[in-house]
Amino acid sequence: MQLSSSSSKSPTQQLLQSADLISQGAEAKVYKAYLRQLPTSGQTKNVGGTDLEVLEPVLLKYRFHKQYRHPSLDASLTRQRIAGEARALMRCLRSGVNVPGIRTVDVNEGVLGIEWIDGKSVRQLLPGGAELEDISELEEVDQIDDTDATDSLTEYGISRDALMDMIGVEIAKMHIADVIHGDLTTSNMMLRRRTSDLVLIDFGLSYYSALVEDKAVDLYVLERAFASTHPDSEPLFAGVLGAYEKRMGKHWLPIKKRLDDVRLRGRKRSMVG
Repeated sequence: MQLSSSSSKSPTQQLLQSADLISQGAEAKVYKAYLRQLPTSGQTKNVGGTDLEVLEPVLLKYRFHKQYRHPSLDASLTRQRIAGEARALMRCLRSGVNVPGIRTVDVNEGVLGIEWIDGKSVRQLLPGGAELEDISELEEVDQIDDTDATDSLTEYGISRDALMDMIGVEIAKMHIADVIHGDLTTSNMMLRRRTSDLVLIDFGLSYYSALVEDKAVDLYVLERAFASTHPDSEPLFAGVLGAYEKRMGKHWLPIKKRLDDVRLRGRKRSMVG
């Protein structure tokens, strides 16, 4: 008897097939899918009294095969990057950093499934960010809601200063855990709609490091992202650094000194061209 085409596919491939494509970048495609799970005790049952399945929305990050790379090299790099991103998320979760929970990992298929964050990016919640057209791979999730930045912050019930404090605290918690994000921008931070928690997302370029230099560069990347994305951003980033300093405590001073050095190197490179 001939098997159907769906039965020959792995569970991960079947999940991708049923998912909705949200966006595509050079390295990965991003999907919204649903995982079936049984409800916990006390949740809804059907008329017969049996448990109903609950569909949990998840975000799937699929690192597709690159035709320009040798197949064995491509498979090895894909496994390393999926596993590395999952490890960074796990380390953050164990350290109390607000990041998406992990739902599924399939290194052979190049798929990482994480918690779906219902909310908006910080980029959209700050002046200037909502008007930009260069949307990151995870960012297109939020384009359904296109409200004014000020109105959005009011909707979430927090002030701009409070938002900057939340950003500084989460980055500090991440750095205390020796996780370097590698791509800190306001596009890679989200506010949950129901709880107004700040969540750091997109750890595709993250790595483990205890070096002061790496943490300073992480902060410098965010500072440049603020400057290029949001007008008059100096007070905003100053608020982020203030909260970061308080959370880091005695670890702040060497990072501050190195951040000043990184800024100086950045200015010199800009002058040279």
